[in-house]
Amino acid sequence: MKEALKTLRNDVDVVLDQDPAARNRFEVIMTYSGVHAIWNHRIAHALWKRKFYFLARLISQTSRFITGIEIHPGAQIGQRLFIDHGMGVVIGETCEIHDNVTIFQGVTLGGTGKEKGKRHPTIEDHVLIATGAKVLGSMTIGEHSRIGAGSVVLKEVPPHATVVGIPGKVVMKNGVRVGNSLDHHKMPDPIADKFDELEKELSELREEITRLKSEGGNDRDHSAL
Repeated sequence: MKEALKTLRNDVDVVLDQDPAARNRFEVIMTYSGVHAIWNHRIAHALWKRKFYFLARLISQTSRFITGIEIHPGAQIGQRLFIDHGMGVVIGETCEIHDNVTIFQGVTLGGTGKEKGKRHPTIEDHVLIATGAKVLGSMTIGEHSRIGAGSVVLKEVPPHATVVGIPGKVVMKNGVRVGNSLDHHKMPDPIADKFDELEKELSELREEITRLKSEGGNDRDHSAL
């Protein structure tokens, strides 16, 4: 009982730690749908482990209707999960979420087909998954990693990495790419970087063509003499 109360308190305290708009525990308990979804899931998961499958699914679907957050009762969730503005979040049956993970709205932790067994991702400690990201399949997202907004991740992500794009690519590891910034809205854009490279190459080609035309004109002038 004491351990359960500690878990419930952690679920509230992580909101106070992460969200500057949260003012007190009472407000979080009464108004935060992410907390409601997690608490409903903890009840549903306990029933799921005891093989009360229908009742567990009933609780999870009722919670989905009320909160807009769908967590399968079979998913395993650790301590201090923060679901911020959670509308549209989907967490699959065999997903494992470790401690101190942050998930924003529209995130899907799902599978890639009808495979059996472990088919959803494992999210290690201190991972941030930004708005609209999709993490699909049985893979591990390493600790302290960041998944950029709108990214689609289909492969393993090493610890202390930043992933952006479709499909997701590692663009920062151990702070090498973007210094000390870990804000999910300041992540690099590999597609924009590629366009910048193409624009630079086109500019160089234009300069080369202009130079060749100029040299060709000078050669004709000398021939006329």
